[in-house]
Amino acid sequence: MFLSLPTAAWAATAAAVTPAHIALMRWSMPTPKAKRSVSFVPLPVAITALAYAAAKSYLLAEILYLYSAVLLMFVVMIAPVKKWIGADIAKQEAHPDIKVKAHGPSLAWVFGSGLVMLVAIVAVWSAGSRY
Repeated sequence: MFLSLPTAAWAATAAAVTPAHIALMRWSMPTPKAKRSVSFVPLPVAITALAYAAAKSYLLAEILYLYSAVLLMFVVMIAPVKKWIGADIAKQEAHPDIKVKAHGPSLAWVFGSGLVMLVAIVAVWSAGSRY
């Protein structure tokens, strides 16, 4: 058990978060190329989480929590500013020879929200970890 939830509950959470992450991230992307690229994000996240778990001997429930939280973190970082990020991506794909300057407030949101989410994820994980 991790954070008073059994491993099966964390597995169900991860199983629900994965398609939700893919759907929301695809919704946030403006072009077919960008939609394709974000569709595969859960795979490297899962591989990294499993490798980390194996190296550190963490509980499966802990890794499922980290996996789910990281996928949700990406959605929180991107979905609220999808309009501006989408415009930047579309412009860059249309004109690959020029450097597109990122929308400043969007960039601030992505880094700021990512930092806050990362701190929250680690704090919750530390509070519930057996180590």
